[in-house]
Amino acid sequence: MVTLNRIVAVAMVHGPRMGLDALAGAEADPGLARHSRVAAVRAHPLDMAGDPEAARAAYRAAARGSLSLPEQRYLESREVSRPAGGAEGGG
Repeated sequence: MVTLNRIVAVAMVHGPRMGLDALAGAEADPGLARHSRVAAVRAHPLDMAGDPEAARAAYRAAARGSLSLPEQRYLESREVSRPAGGAEGGG
């Protein structure tokens, strides 16, 4: 869990690509690669990097990997940024 928290901090301080790179490197550890929260940690920097479809997929994967119903609901309800230049109106 400490490693995942550090990766979130890297993404917030140094940018989403650095966070995603740190996560990719950390996934070389089989124990971490199987951790149910890896997909959730991946989702936010993907969204920050401008890849909302990949972010949505990561949030869905994180929800499927969680055993907690409240956590599943939270992850499934996560909103991600709209793609730049999208034609959708605000509401």
